[in-house]
Amino acid sequence: MIASVRGQVLAVRLDSAVVEVGGVGMLVLAAPATLAGLRVGQEALLHTTLVVREDSLTLFGFADADEKEVFEIVQTASGVGPRMALAMLAVHRPDGIRAAVAAEDHAALVRVPGIGKKTAQRICLELGDRLGPPSGTAAPVAAPLSAGDARREQVVEALVGLGYPLKHAGDVVDVVVGATLDGGTADDLDVAATLRAALRHLSGR
Repeated sequence: MIASVRGQVLAVRLDSAVVEVGGVGMLVLAAPATLAGLRVGQEALLHTTLVVREDSLTLFGFADADEKEVFEIVQTASGVGPRMALAMLAVHRPDGIRAAVAAEDHAALVRVPGIGKKTAQRICLELGDRLGPPSGTAAPVAAPLSAGDARREQVVEALVGLGYPLKHAGDVVDVVVGATLDGGTADDLDVAATLRAALRHLSGR
């Protein structure tokens, strides 16, 4: 089992990154928020899990151990494979998934591409309390993202990396940030949360 990789980032792609470890380029699939935190030429540490199939070995990477744990546990539900588990983490934070399962919030799970109502019901039923309760730990308060904020540019870069035009990506981020400032709180405005909100906005969810 490859539990983690540390090394220089050689490339960041739409759904993956290449990290050099001991002279070998490791292809690691990851959620957009994780990829948004990587920079080509800089060192990165990713927690990983190796998925073995008859015809492939696929390495999935995560920003922290909690994401990795949730990724592995949700796959114990029928019909949830690694791709769907990664999609869940692209839309929700680990505690968001815990809260949705604990409250049987099917609507929250249906926001994930590939999950319909029946699948959401099955996930809640089968996972039960396996994920544990949300941590309830208050997140650090982040300063609001502004037009010149470097964190805003990180979100825009991540969307461009996923194939969205630069202007469109910038406009969507501004809309998401404006909506959050009108009705949310400052701790909703970190890079990962803004990226997830932008992706939901782009998908029309």
